[in-house]
Amino acid sequence: MTVESSPESPAPPGRGAPPPPTARTDEAPRLGEPPVAGGGVPLLGHGWRLARDPLAFMAQLRDHGDIVRIKLGPKTVYAVTAPELTGALALSPDYHIAGPLWESLEGLLGKEGVATANGPLHRRQRRTIQPAFRLDAIPAYGPIMEEEAHALAERWQPGRTVDATSESFRVAVRVAARCLLRGQYMDERAERLCVALATVFRGMYRRMVVPLGPLYRLPLPANRAFNEALADLHLLVDEIIAERRASGQKPDDLLTALLDAKDDNGDPIGEQEIHDQVVAILTPGSETIASTVMWLLQALADHPEHADRIRDEVEAVTGGRAVAFEDVRELTHTNNVIMEAMRLRPAVWVLTRRAVAETELGGYRIPAGSDIIYSPYAIQRDPKSYADNLEFDPDRWLPERAPDVPKFAMKPFSVGNRKCPSDHFSMAQLTLITAALAAKYRFEQVAGSNDAVRVGITLRPHDLLVRPVAR
Repeated sequence: MTVESSPESPAPPGRGAPPPPTARTDEAPRLGEPPVAGGGVPLLGHGWRLARDPLAFMAQLRDHGDIVRIKLGPKTVYAVTAPELTGALALSPDYHIAGPLWESLEGLLGKEGVATANGPLHRRQRRTIQPAFRLDAIPAYGPIMEEEAHALAERWQPGRTVDATSESFRVAVRVAARCLLRGQYMDERAERLCVALATVFRGMYRRMVVPLGPLYRLPLPANRAFNEALADLHLLVDEIIAERRASGQKPDDLLTALLDAKDDNGDPIGEQEIHDQVVAILTPGSETIASTVMWLLQALADHPEHADRIRDEVEAVTGGRAVAFEDVRELTHTNNVIMEAMRLRPAVWVLTRRAVAETELGGYRIPAGSDIIYSPYAIQRDPKSYADNLEFDPDRWLPERAPDVPKFAMKPFSVGNRKCPSDHFSMAQLTLITAALAAKYRFEQVAGSNDAVRVGITLRPHDLLVRPVAR
């Protein structure tokens, strides 16, 4: 939206109050600047607070208004706290995928993958990958999802401690690789991915909130560990692509679609784009699904009454047979538990955009080139949007209660042209995994488990250890 308006024009619904009128009536009033958050320090601005306690910092910004200015190093960043304004960001062509988050992710995702591309390149890439995630394509992945969910439940032994981090990554990587890349030997690669991503995503978060530039190139231990982990991630992707080419096989999967894809001139897409697309399939997807599985295990352990309800629902739907893909739509309470876990502990807790032209947002002027940041974590816990906002209450997603939640206060897969293409794919595998585990076990945390939130680019428990107890 452009800045042009008239003094008589009312504020758009849900976009905040109009700026105060000026003494002149022959031209539009000038839009004001959002308030500045307190607590900044020289050089680092608010970056030190965002690094020290990011979740609390983002949550308290709502007390200062729908849009607040913060400083990350020398940069002014506009923080959005109101759900309707995040919806405006996602749906408006005036804002692109860019800003501190995506700049920090480019070292992992590259500049030619669907996660970081904009404009015509992004649209072409979406056309390439979208067939793999169409709603009518998902059932073909059902047998693999079922097999991996039940293999996970069978691999765990009653009474033996489970490392939720490594196990969650293993199942997330295996499902993605077997469904979309038809990859082999994924156990070992899942372990490598788990270790490397933990280091990479922590390092990227530091680079986002404390942009010290050249200091991150110094040969310090943390920088060396980051660079080694990043190199191993890219090596893993090169191995997967090389194996497929060497096999000469062309299964009907996403990797084949990428290897056969053409650019706008009808030529094969470049090697870097293929590489970046595979990275985008394997890494952010595996990281977010794995983190969500960890939080679901914590929820099942901390709220056994809902684990019991899932078990009862699975029994009622299946009649005692193993839960299957065809049951997913009927597992409504299981789905609601997943939604509530994602509300309270979203894997993706921070997002950024960039204004490509001067715009108006929430009654304020946003200059061209400005970076905008917002936190799904803070928005999804806002007491203005949720009754008993910090309570784990899956029943808030029942049909009679869900309309009480504001439209953009819970969009775990985003909206608009940046909507995650794998939303149905992700929900199907999460539902099958949760149902298979809760039907077979109750869970409890064990001594030494630490379910405190570890903040990086994503959120996950610090070190979640659970013990499955046979039902």
